[in-house]
Amino acid sequence: MEFTNEHNELRRTMANFIEKEINPNVENWEAQGQFPIRDVFKKMGDLGLLGISKPESAGGLGLDYSYEMVAAEELGLITSGGISMAIGSQTNMATPALARFGSKELHEAFLTPAINGDYVGAIAVSEPHAGSDVAQLKTSAKKQGDDYVINGTKMWITSGISCDFYCLLANTSEGPAHKNKSLIVVPKDTPGVSQSLPIKKIGNVLSDTAQVYFDNVKVPQRYLIGAEGKGFIMQMMQFQEERLWCAASPLKGMERAINETIAYCKERQAFGQPLINNQVIHFKLAELQTEVELLRSLIYRATDLYIKGQDVTKLASMAKLKVGRLTRELHDACLQYWGGMGYTSENVAARGWLDGRLASIAGGADEIMLNIICKYMDTMPA
Repeated sequence: MEFTNEHNELRRTMANFIEKEINPNVENWEAQGQFPIRDVFKKMGDLGLLGISKPESAGGLGLDYSYEMVAAEELGLITSGGISMAIGSQTNMATPALARFGSKELHEAFLTPAINGDYVGAIAVSEPHAGSDVAQLKTSAKKQGDDYVINGTKMWITSGISCDFYCLLANTSEGPAHKNKSLIVVPKDTPGVSQSLPIKKIGNVLSDTAQVYFDNVKVPQRYLIGAEGKGFIMQMMQFQEERLWCAASPLKGMERAINETIAYCKERQAFGQPLINNQVIHFKLAELQTEVELLRSLIYRATDLYIKGQDVTKLASMAKLKVGRLTRELHDACLQYWGGMGYTSENVAARGWLDGRLASIAGGADEIMLNIICKYMDTMPA
């Protein structure tokens, strides 16, 4: 994947925004337990950072997906994973299918405001008993006149409280599990929609997460995204972008943990010499940096093929699997070299471990990634 001046300018814009508008406020926002998502999103929308690969007709920049990966990498500079999680949920999880398959009306009503930063979107797929196993979801959307009547519960919904609309996956027929699902836009203020209190998580605390309830919720059938019964397929396509984003967004955060650990180990004296002089430490940090670079190369390769129209499900699943495992190995190793300071909440390695632990669960657990990879390798039991 080759980078142009336009890629580099996007990197600069994103990095400057994070440096000036986000990171100086993170400690205060963490203490409050929330960040001003609408203010942040509006500023990002004004810079075009929420519609990088979205169609120009809807207000996006119309760029290819390599630009999304550049932006995702820079999001790793944010010192709180919850903020980047909220941003990625908007740009690479809740809106790709809406942008690709949504009608002009849906674009005008929901996608354009999301690109502009006026609306916050959320993807509503997971349920209390159907997380990674999307085929088993139970939420239904039954036709009644010109409407869908929706009943069910969604779980682990990022921005579930602060959002303006959900892109919801529901069963619209009684057919086979992979052919009976549809994606439907549901405005949050629709009667019958309610949310739980924010779920208390061990990391990503600035990204509000909630259980969302749909009790006889009526939305017009024209809020259907694409064709009825194609929701599962569209969601699987959407997962390719989500999983590439999940793999790319922690890269610079992991590098920050390595670099700050190096600086600390140069300053910290133990037994008459700097910690960094211990071969076990500088060898381990070199190994971890190598792993980050290998992951970056896999992501770039997958992105390049994706832009060319190829199915990158296997490679995206590999990248998603690797980042989930690497982020906890890397941060755990760095934390150890900080000693007691590593066990403090403001430590870069400790925060990275807490925020990064979700990477092996959300967007498809490690076990699901392995299952997908095995299918492409034709190693599954007959």
